[in-house]
Amino acid sequence: MTSPLYTLDVAHPPRHPDIVEDSLLDAWERVRNSPALRLIKVIHGYGSGGKGGSTKEVVRNWLFRRRDRFRGIVYGEDYTPANAQVHYSDSDLTFPNPGITIVWVK
Repeated sequence: MTSPLYTLDVAHPPRHPDIVEDSLLDAWERVRNSPALRLIKVIHGYGSGGKGGSTKEVVRNWLFRRRDRFRGIVYGEDYTPANAQVHYSDSDLTFPNPGITIVWVK
């Protein structure tokens, strides 16, 4: 069975915000146009300052501005089997991870 999950890592190595946004747009187009892909797992990291990093803010702001293009967005800190929106098995489901965001594409 082919996985419906596309993983996009914009945290390693760190990237300029414009490149992060271009990568998000490319991933969204890839998943939207794919017959098999439905989800994007964005690895943005959490940052070392203890409050979340700038890449995380860029990703979540970009998603918020385009929220009408998505069925749902689950922040990694809420990405657990107990979350009613999560209907997909993934290795990151074992514990909350504020360094990722899951996006269901329309």
